[in-house]
Amino acid sequence: MDKKNNHNSDLATEIIHLGNRGVRKAQQENRRLGIPNVYFKDGVIYYQMPNGEVTTEEPKEFAKK
Repeated sequence: MDKKNNHNSDLATEIIHLGNRGVRKAQQENRRLGIPNVYFKDGVIYYQMPNGEVTTEEPKEFAKK
């Protein structure tokens, strides 16, 4: 692998690392504030409640009005 490709690979790895760290911080903050974390997988929306419960039903207190 040449130096340019190696640099690009290192940069991509660092960007992914920083993004993952930011997501973990946001998840922790949501738990602290009592806000569910929301995930989307295979066309389904999942809500992880602050107590760790995972559901596909939108929590009433966060439903669109």
